[in-house]
Amino acid sequence: MVFKKSFKLVTDYTPKGDQPKAISMLSEGVKQGLKRQTLKGATGTGKTFVMAHVIANTQRPTLVISHNKTLAAQLYTEFKTFFPENAVEYFVSYYDYYQPEAYVPKTDTYIAKETSINEEIDRLRHSSTQSLLSRKDVIVVASSSCLYGLGSPQEYLKIVLRLHKNQIIGRNEILKRLVDMQYERNDTALSRGRFRARGNVIEICPINQEIVLRFLLSEDKIDKILELDPITGIEQGFKESAFIFPAKHFVTPKNELATATKSIKSELQVRLEELNAENKLLEAQRLEQRTKYDLEMIEQIGYCSGIENYSRHFDGREVGEPPHTLIDYFPKGFLTIIDESHVTIPQLEGMYGGDTSRKETLIDHGFRLKSAKDNRPLSFKEFNTKIGLVIYMSATPSSYEINISKRIVEQIIRPTGLVDPEVIVRPAKGQVQNLINEINNRVKKKEKCLVTTLTKKMAENLSEFIQETGINVNYLHSEIDTFDRVEILKDLRLGVYDAIIGVNLLREGLDLPEVSLVAILDADSEGFLRSGTSLIQTIGRASRNASGQVIMYADNMTRSMSRAIDETQRRREIQLEYNRKYGIVPETIRKEVKTILAMSMQKEPTNNAHVIAKRLSAPKKKSRSGHELSAIIAGLEEEMFESARKLEFEKAAMIRDQIRILQSGEKA
Repeated sequence: MVFKKSFKLVTDYTPKGDQPKAISMLSEGVKQGLKRQTLKGATGTGKTFVMAHVIANTQRPTLVISHNKTLAAQLYTEFKTFFPENAVEYFVSYYDYYQPEAYVPKTDTYIAKETSINEEIDRLRHSSTQSLLSRKDVIVVASSSCLYGLGSPQEYLKIVLRLHKNQIIGRNEILKRLVDMQYERNDTALSRGRFRARGNVIEICPINQEIVLRFLLSEDKIDKILELDPITGIEQGFKESAFIFPAKHFVTPKNELATATKSIKSELQVRLEELNAENKLLEAQRLEQRTKYDLEMIEQIGYCSGIENYSRHFDGREVGEPPHTLIDYFPKGFLTIIDESHVTIPQLEGMYGGDTSRKETLIDHGFRLKSAKDNRPLSFKEFNTKIGLVIYMSATPSSYEINISKRIVEQIIRPTGLVDPEVIVRPAKGQVQNLINEINNRVKKKEKCLVTTLTKKMAENLSEFIQETGINVNYLHSEIDTFDRVEILKDLRLGVYDAIIGVNLLREGLDLPEVSLVAILDADSEGFLRSGTSLIQTIGRASRNASGQVIMYADNMTRSMSRAIDETQRRREIQLEYNRKYGIVPETIRKEVKTILAMSMQKEPTNNAHVIAKRLSAPKKKSRSGHELSAIIAGLEEEMFESARKLEFEKAAMIRDQIRILQSGEKA
């Protein structure tokens, strides 16, 4: 099942400036087995381009870790462009909204786990693990969610269904295996993670793909395997074989479920005895009721809500042993790149402690067994043990990366000749009106602006105020959904907006060459958002445009401001001297506007029946079969009822109207 394919870097650019030196030194470091290296690269010097060359030179499967989804999406898009023939994957949390299970003893408040799952990101996560298990030429761009437990890759592989032409296997055996893999049977509406069966025809929509596989059986033999378009049902070609991966990462073969449930029951008995001995009768009753219900679900259907809390029993791990994570799906000798390491490292360090504290409260009050603590993110020490060779990448690496690295490579010269922007300090008084004038000046030149504020509320209010002056602006902060953030940034580049106003999301790694002005409001408010490191990163947002300029609005010159201005001036002088020496005229970076969705698949996502219905009901489409129309209507009805259950009545009503339109077309 492993495809021996090498990384092939595809680009029209040749390394320039400091890039050749950085590529050579880092590549040699990897080949020599240097465990820790740091690339100290100024913003806009092409650090991602350098990393792409290092991957191509060393031919190692690579894990790229970013500290937030927006930057991960950008990195994913860039690596996908550099390696179009290889497997470049995107692995971030699939929750658009996530409220973890918790208990507050002081108010006796139990907070149930609540989630809103993004189906497209879930598909991309499955695509990541399946690529890692089936090929070597894989780059996975991940957020810190890659430290969370994922389920054993060994168990995951055990249950993979391998089907090929002329294989001797019965229809019922295939259906049974699909159910064991947590696929749902739906003979009307087929979508990701579902299958249907009619006579000797079985159709499956794999969990990681937007296609349908049709298997034609003759008695107990597979005659043909066809690939179908999921919307039209048109045949797209024949396949000799297919691998069907489990619909969930936490899946255990049937013959091993008994061992796991026996272990859970044993732990439950011991824990109940402890609670009763401590006279915690309420906690004992609560735990017994919850656990027995979960056990019944596992025994009946092989799965339960919150099954990850029992993962130690399914994996056969000892108490305290680290969980399996995405990292365990990588082969030996893989390379890890930690992007914006000065922010990502502290984030990775703090994950274990926060999770442990919450779990201990749940355990003490009878909401979970003690084994729930072993469903956790890796500690920072465990993470470092698993990752092997690492390259830290940042314009402002912290003392941790500097001290631990065997080799530090500085990259200051940009291949475009662009220099760090001029930094101007202006009084905070009247900063909003001055800012509006500056944005209007850029609008006339068709240039874009970024504005950083201290709070989300201020970003929203300022955005609304500036919008009333006739300038097209939008705000951007952590409460906006993953794909919406990417789309807002794309719209800035396309000219929909003249400016974006945000908080700290505008600091690291956002590649926006159209931006010629970065405005920092209240720059003298010392703190995390106005530290020296943060200010240097923020200044860097204007370094991809030949007209780049930064305005700091402040009444006092703080130490952080002085540090940021001095470092920017140091780099600027080195860059200007290099340009004078080689007669280089700076030019703004030109970069194609792409989104993660456009890069992740060739077709639009088709999970949403409402989207499908809109496409199919559009004019000038060829007529559809009654079977196809019935399937679409059935999918819409399911979505309508789900919206009603969530009290989203406006959405349910819109879907109902769409159903009526389709039904009238069917009758006609």
